[in-house]
Amino acid sequence: MRFDIITLFPELFASLLTSGITRRAYEGGLVDVRLWNPRDHAEGNYRRVDDRSFGGGPGMVMLAEPLFKTLTAIRAERNEAEPAPLVLFSPIGKVLRHTAVAQWSQSAGAVLLCGRYEGVDQRFIDQYVDQQISLGDFVLSGGEIAAMALLDAVARLQPGVLNDEGSHQLDSFNPALDGLLDCPHYTRPEVWQGHAVPAELMSGHHAHIERWRREQSLRLTVQHRPELLHQAREEGRLSRQDEIFLKNLPISGE
Repeated sequence: MRFDIITLFPELFASLLTSGITRRAYEGGLVDVRLWNPRDHAEGNYRRVDDRSFGGGPGMVMLAEPLFKTLTAIRAERNEAEPAPLVLFSPIGKVLRHTAVAQWSQSAGAVLLCGRYEGVDQRFIDQYVDQQISLGDFVLSGGEIAAMALLDAVARLQPGVLNDEGSHQLDSFNPALDGLLDCPHYTRPEVWQGHAVPAELMSGHHAHIERWRREQSLRLTVQHRPELLHQAREEGRLSRQDEIFLKNLPISGE
């Protein structure tokens, strides 16, 4: 798959593409990332890419024309019968969740637009943006961090990227966990600062270990993300044993 990133700060992506375990996806070509700076397609001696907002107010707005020329160059290079979607990271976008990441991981990629300043000229958005994505109800200085979050989430789902092929299937929100939160994890030493690893994990009894992990996943989800548990219940993904555990789970504060 291929992701073309439109950004005024392409240098921000250097560490993502060359560090950590997901670099295997980029170096191996599983996820082809290409960076495009609108300044390279801007006019004038100063290669201007922004201007003041009509109607007044603080901040600057990204100009439509340099973005259009950048997108045109990307479309020409991709040369696809079906143009890849143009995605803008913005507060009005749908919040990115695991289901969407999984879908992106099976796609041919996209063009990702990283906004800056007060935003992008609305006429460009109306004319060319196909989808908007948000990381949550907060504002970043630009879309680069959001783009890197999407790339990292997609890259780790590619075959051969993680050391353990099935490890991502036990991540929080994954269908293999019925969309619930992951359970707690422990490692050596067996006792640290007076706190021991739960006895169930040391038992060597695989069925007991799996049941303990399931119950901890249920406990964490009901405590921190009850809406995920409600969804799993509505979709019939909770077993009778799960429901018995939840029924007997002490209410927080008791």
